[in-house]
Amino acid sequence: MAPMAVICEYVAVNVNAIIQLIQEYGYLIILVWTFIEGETIVIVAGFAAHLGLLELPWVIASAIAGSFSGDQLYYYIGRHWGPKIIARRLSWQESAQKAYRHLHRHQNFLILTFRFYYGLRNVTPFVIGSAHVSRLRFFILNLIGAIIWAISFASIGFFSGEAIELFIDDFKQYEIYALGVLVLMALGIWLVTTIRHRRRARQLANTATSQATAVEKDQEGPSGPS
Repeated sequence: MAPMAVICEYVAVNVNAIIQLIQEYGYLIILVWTFIEGETIVIVAGFAAHLGLLELPWVIASAIAGSFSGDQLYYYIGRHWGPKIIARRLSWQESAQKAYRHLHRHQNFLILTFRFYYGLRNVTPFVIGSAHVSRLRFFILNLIGAIIWAISFASIGFFSGEAIELFIDDFKQYEIYALGVLVLMALGIWLVTTIRHRRRARQLANTATSQATAVEKDQEGPSGPS
């Protein structure tokens, strides 16, 4: 059976459970998920608001609260332990160097917009904290950035439903199933991204170990007869 057919069959069986989950815990899920990462959940929640399962203003408010509070925490962690954390996470080091360069050139703009940069999203609050950017400056710009980010992606999800209805006359009867597919896709994207990050971290760690071993052998030099 084709993968999409499997997904559609799963959604058809579990659609009521998905709807109940969204209605009962939707705002909490948005809050927790955006605290960690991810605009995908905000788009999905915006689409759910289009269906009437959630309220768009509360979707935006939950996303603002989660994203803002999460990045405030990461900023303060960065102020105290940022360089150590970045040094230990080899997969972050290239992104951290880019974030430091952007921070040096366009500090305010980076704080406002880092949520929109794929690859820099997670590491940037730690970088900003480790650079000891003013607490008040980060608080204000981080709040403004979180508001812009939440409104943007929630609106994309909400108005995408409106746009699809303009082109598909009977889309109403498929909306719930489309939402179910979006939920599963969001979970799939999160899972794939997590696996890729962990795989890259292992590869970098193995490379670093191999390089360290090679350096040790070079330092020992060839062993000759005594």
